[in-house]
Amino acid sequence: MADTLIADLCAVLGDDGVLTEPGDRAGYETDLLKTRTGRALAVLRPRSTGQVSAAVRLCAAAGVAVVPQGGNTGFCGGATPPPDGSAVVLSTERLTRIRHLDPLGGHMTVEAGVTLADARAEAERHGRLLALHHGGLSSRIGGNVATNAGGNNVLHYGMARGLVLGLEVVLADGRVWDGLRALAKDNAGTDLKQLFIGTEGTLGIVTAAVLKLHPLPQAVATALVAVPDPDAALAVLARLQREVGEAVSAAELIPRAGLDLHFARSGGRSGAREPFDRPHDWQVLVELASGSRFFDVAGALEAAVGAALEASEADDAVIAASEAQRAGLWALREGLAVAQVETPGNLKNDTSVPVAAIPAFIRDASVTSAAIVPGCVPIPFGHLGDGNIHFNLNPPPDGDPQAFTARWPELIAAIEDVATRLGGSIAAEHGLGRSKVAAARRLKPALDLELMRRLKHALDPDGVLNPGVML
Repeated sequence: MADTLIADLCAVLGDDGVLTEPGDRAGYETDLLKTRTGRALAVLRPRSTGQVSAAVRLCAAAGVAVVPQGGNTGFCGGATPPPDGSAVVLSTERLTRIRHLDPLGGHMTVEAGVTLADARAEAERHGRLLALHHGGLSSRIGGNVATNAGGNNVLHYGMARGLVLGLEVVLADGRVWDGLRALAKDNAGTDLKQLFIGTEGTLGIVTAAVLKLHPLPQAVATALVAVPDPDAALAVLARLQREVGEAVSAAELIPRAGLDLHFARSGGRSGAREPFDRPHDWQVLVELASGSRFFDVAGALEAAVGAALEASEADDAVIAASEAQRAGLWALREGLAVAQVETPGNLKNDTSVPVAAIPAFIRDASVTSAAIVPGCVPIPFGHLGDGNIHFNLNPPPDGDPQAFTARWPELIAAIEDVATRLGGSIAAEHGLGRSKVAAARRLKPALDLELMRRLKHALDPDGVLNPGVML
């Protein structure tokens, strides 16, 4: 059966479109964090929607599961095959056409394998902004849609869901649903595209998307504001939103532990150095952006930050005076994330809570973590404006990373419990994947899970698409 299927797939995709050798498959079988490895029957690399359709049809007929994969940059194993070799990986890496871009209409149509970096660059060449922006610039558009990706600008532009106008999707039986409509208003029935956004390839495989574009910012102002605690960080954010309004495009919380880790591991790269005359426990990286060159965002930021200092909401501030200084401030934010990837034993979490609950979440999660592993180092950082605080943990400074890793399940469950108790989520922007299925079963309401199962059965009754993910 397997040999026959492989032969049929080669006939459709070409020999270079079907990888069966272990060495060729290896890069597709392990996730970005190297914490989860599977084994694929084969890796499929179609070049068109028609080839995706034909491949899925063949696999469905043979009873072989299909695991969609974009850039393989996810953190939760949602694009990693199961370990038993029962599924094929279908990579969208060769679906890389930018089919259309309409600057006046404010939208672009791109295939699922286009990287986020390339899509943003193409939009910028036409004087427009694709507002989806996060550290995974090598991720692919299909994966961003499938996980409803977030990032640094959710505060201003929303999640990926808010940027998707239309989709093209291959269904579990191989049929192609063409929903590539670039309409801001369309109430002619159920908004079917929503079924495929954030469902991690379990209901259909996204092959192309119509994405909303915004005016390219003409003026940007950036500051790093030192604050005494997370409550003060929220006060600064509230002041900015009150005094500057929708121009606030980013607000990132940066803890002392994150900066110290970045400085310790950077080796001086990116000019990493303390931004203030003395260290502060907490910082907020804030940015204003406007599509109008007539709006003095720099003056507005300076005035708002000055008022925060006078009100003792902030202790100090550095306002970028050049693009190089702006890049240096953002390098601090990105550097602390990179430093954690490089740190043995670092535990990552993707929690969100209501914005007002951020201080309580950080406090309670810190106490809970310390009770489980005394001396562990919390690094709560991330998207202050939308409540998505990544409550990450490093091992105790003198501890054994492997021993700390053994405590991960207990720590993760405890942190997820805190987030849930505060009305939050265990999966803010990376999805459930395979790694959080048990947690979802434990923490999500039973009716939520029942409705998810009903949708899965309605669209994929034979369980062809990404079985074991989300449910």
